[in-house]
Amino acid sequence: MMGMLAPAEEAPRRVVAVANLREFFRDHLHGVLERQHLAVDDQTEHYVVNLLTLFARSDALYEQTPEGRRLKPLVVMLAEALEARSTGDRHRGLQRLGDVSLFVAGFFAHSFARKLIDIDYHIAIGGRAYRTLAEALGRGRSPVLAQVFAELAEKFQPLVDALNEVSESSCRHTDEDVLRLYEIWLKTGSRRAYRILRRLGVSPAPSARTPQ
Repeated sequence: MMGMLAPAEEAPRRVVAVANLREFFRDHLHGVLERQHLAVDDQTEHYVVNLLTLFARSDALYEQTPEGRRLKPLVVMLAEALEARSTGDRHRGLQRLGDVSLFVAGFFAHSFARKLIDIDYHIAIGGRAYRTLAEALGRGRSPVLAQVFAELAEKFQPLVDALNEVSESSCRHTDEDVLRLYEIWLKTGSRRAYRILRRLGVSPAPSARTPQ
């Protein structure tokens, strides 16, 4: 059995033991997508389930560096992908950049409150990586993959909302969480954050949002 990983500085959360992690993510994500009325192609949903299953293992998410296993800065990952010597390496670099951005924004959104880089940055750079990859594959012989990455790019922020719910389904919201939800809504226009705020008695004013 496996438990979900979490950043070292976050407080421990209740761990739910599951016998089959892929089935857990498949069933939970499908239910969340239905509740949030977010329609995605079956291939895209399958891709996200595989992504969650893979990155549930910390050795797949983090990379070995001289300072130990950690995530590379997104801007470094982008530069390495764009400067790759081969087309295949470039595609793999863009795919990992999109994957890491989606997973981290979806599962670690609240941890960004203490960092310089926020969730909207991950959404922007992850969506760009997927979009660039979709355009490149669309010119080749991978139309199905191109469609998957194009949909991931187009619906990146709503998918982050969906993964937020997968991650937070067993968590209670503290006053600090409410403030963070309000900040996420201001920066990304997250419909899920807006609904939770309304449910918690907070009525965000549309005029407070600054167009990104």
